[in-house]
Amino acid sequence: MSTRLSAAPARPAPPVSGSRPSTTTGTGTLVRFALRRDRMRLPVWIAAGAAMVALQSVSSQSLYDTAGALAAYRASVGSNAATIALAGPPVGLDTVAGAVAFEISATVMLVAALMAMSTVARHTRADEEAGRTELVRSARVGRHAPLLAAVLLSSLACAVLTVAVWVAATATGLPAVGSLVLGASFGACGLVFTGITAVAVQATGHTRSVYGLVGGIFAVFFSLRAIGDIEAGWVVWTSPIGWAQATHPFSDDAVAPLVLCAVVAVALVLGGFALLDRRDLGSGLTSPRPGPAHAPWSLRSPLGLAVRLQRGAFVAWTVGLALLGVVYGALAESVETLVAGNEQALAVFGDPDVDELVDAYLGTTFGITALLAAAYAVSSVLRAHGEESGQRAEPVLATATSRSRWLGSHVAVALAGSGLALTASGLTTGVVRVVQTGEAAALGRMVGSAVAYVPAVWVVAGIAVALFGLLPRAVTALAWTAVGVLLVITVFAGSFDWPAWVSDLSPFSWVPRMPLEPWTAGPVLVLTGIAAVLLATGFAGFGRRDLATG
Repeated sequence: MSTRLSAAPARPAPPVSGSRPSTTTGTGTLVRFALRRDRMRLPVWIAAGAAMVALQSVSSQSLYDTAGALAAYRASVGSNAATIALAGPPVGLDTVAGAVAFEISATVMLVAALMAMSTVARHTRADEEAGRTELVRSARVGRHAPLLAAVLLSSLACAVLTVAVWVAATATGLPAVGSLVLGASFGACGLVFTGITAVAVQATGHTRSVYGLVGGIFAVFFSLRAIGDIEAGWVVWTSPIGWAQATHPFSDDAVAPLVLCAVVAVALVLGGFALLDRRDLGSGLTSPRPGPAHAPWSLRSPLGLAVRLQRGAFVAWTVGLALLGVVYGALAESVETLVAGNEQALAVFGDPDVDELVDAYLGTTFGITALLAAAYAVSSVLRAHGEESGQRAEPVLATATSRSRWLGSHVAVALAGSGLALTASGLTTGVVRVVQTGEAAALGRMVGSAVAYVPAVWVVAGIAVALFGLLPRAVTALAWTAVGVLLVITVFAGSFDWPAWVSDLSPFSWVPRMPLEPWTAGPVLVLTGIAAVLLATGFAGFGRRDLATG
């Protein structure tokens, strides 16, 4: 006897009311997760901004401790177009606090913009590019939740930066109300670039493209602000950087520009959400241009690939240092008026004679330029780490390309690129000095003064390579920490009378301060040897360890 079994047709389950998540479901969880991921990054950004303000405050109060010194400073920079283009509107220079805001605001606004850009891009476009967003969205997470979480985290960081700057400024003796407005101007600038990045991540399909786009926008806004401040015209109001600086801390303490920044930031974020609904996950609104069917000859080697990958960053850094050389060269003629008779200011340049003030000033500026070139060298070395952690190095190394040849290509770009960037800075400074003095020999002196720092820059690059080979998972944090420590030592060891051994920890202090001091071969040979040992250590470590992924 057989029994015939027939399955009854399955009935669909009745819909559950409210089972469909909203577009922001899961935002709180993502914010907490992002806070955990950035528990080291964001405090470093915020501490850097607050420390810059505190150090500038202490330094300015020491330099301009008399009415005469402050008057000389105001007369020198108040009508100098190059200084105004670099720093901002010459407002409030009748007080030391106003001088602090004038000198530091543009730099910390750059820090705030970079912090906002990296935070939003890291938790949106970078996660999409790595496939993490797709995994997260497979759970009960709304479409808008990742972007909203990134915006909230960036906004929180901007708020904490505001408070940190306020505390740092008041702790060093600046007025409390003006300090709060100064901090709020930095936070407002960061909010605007939070919104700009929220839009940029929808437009492009790669994190590098986001950084390039937002960086270019910052450069345009900075240029518009500079033009507006020099001409004292309406152009300054086309730039959110100009809006933030229009608060005029310690003088007007205006609040209206902060409200304008907040309104525009909200509008940009809303625009980012609207654009998010018009694209697919993992792609951008702009389709990538199809590449050629056959690779050019320049990509037939690891070096050619490294140059191709890093050419945009190299051009940007080189142009930036070249423009900085123009600014430093233009300010050279006014340095005597600015610091003559001011013992604290002369101490910054090593107490030179009056006739040597310009050379002492130029030697100091080349040291600062070298620090920036070292930052570029570190970022270039870290590009190799990005290729490895992004699993793009593994297919290359699976071919006949050796590890040393692959890493060597990125290191070669870092070393050669930093040297060329320093040369460009020396060239532009030299051209300006030739125009000012009429001495053709000034060009060679300025180029030589800049290139003298190349071995010191290579030592910093060597530190990054050694960390990459030995501690790949901590290389980014440790390398940038090293740059920050060297920056503090190089810039402030002399003016704060720190012990000589502290100053000697920086390779930049070993380089003769040309053109004030004569060039000597000893430091060059020692620094080159140290750089070679660090590079060899990094290559040896990379050859023995496993590839890092993620």
